[in-house]
Amino acid sequence: MYKVAAIQMASGSNLNANLTQAANFVTEAAVQGAKLIVLPENFALMAKEPLENFEISEKLGNGPIQDWISQLAANLGIWLVAGTIPITAEKPRKYYAASLVFDDNGNCVGRYDKMHLFDVTVSADEQYHESETIEAGKQIVVIDSPYGRLGLAICYDLRFPELFRCMLDQGVELIVVPSAFTAATGQAHWEILVRTRAVENLCYLIAANQGGYHTNGRETYGNSMIVDPWGIILNRLEQGMGVVNANLELEKQANLRQKFPAHKHRKIQCQFYNLGLTH
Repeated sequence: MYKVAAIQMASGSNLNANLTQAANFVTEAAVQGAKLIVLPENFALMAKEPLENFEISEKLGNGPIQDWISQLAANLGIWLVAGTIPITAEKPRKYYAASLVFDDNGNCVGRYDKMHLFDVTVSADEQYHESETIEAGKQIVVIDSPYGRLGLAICYDLRFPELFRCMLDQGVELIVVPSAFTAATGQAHWEILVRTRAVENLCYLIAANQGGYHTNGRETYGNSMIVDPWGIILNRLEQGMGVVNANLELEKQANLRQKFPAHKHRKIQCQFYNLGLTH
């Protein structure tokens, strides 16, 4: 048994203020005993304009945000999933929305680039075009950790179950989903999607969401939660900012998968086509 945590924020347009607040919440979670902590999507900056993300974008392995994450993880002795930060892409005026995983020594041990981009019209007054500035990722990422096989996904990915099935083929036991779900789509679908992805793959799921009003005019849904393989919500934070923690039991999960082996009864297996795969 070990404790994990999700951080819920309402990030604004001030990078330093966001990092300070994130550090406070991560430290609080670590003091509570969490060994694996997940920050939400866009934790470092909820930009007023998408182009502002280029101003803080970094090359992988080199930049003040990554240095900050590394030092925080090492100082607290925790594994930290750093929501998303903009990582420089090869194409001009594009960046990757990258979720980076740092171990308890401050080493970056995993990277997942958001694969499914949010190009939708929520309402006449609320539209999103992530593909205009974000380069889509191409790799399915599942890594080894002291806390089981860890799968990485981001926000809109929740609507694409085939991604999670491919993770299951790689032995995933715990999935983290940093998110910034809108208030409208969150109210309609957030809990359903989070719990379904956990149930259908018999895995734990940590969903760390933005929650509140942002300086760019967005409103995000919140309701960050930690869900067990049976779809039970172990803990959640519906509104406001703060820490959600829960204990995970991989032995209990293994027993469940043995007694209720739905994942072995699949008739259609995941095909990777031209996608890369990180073990």
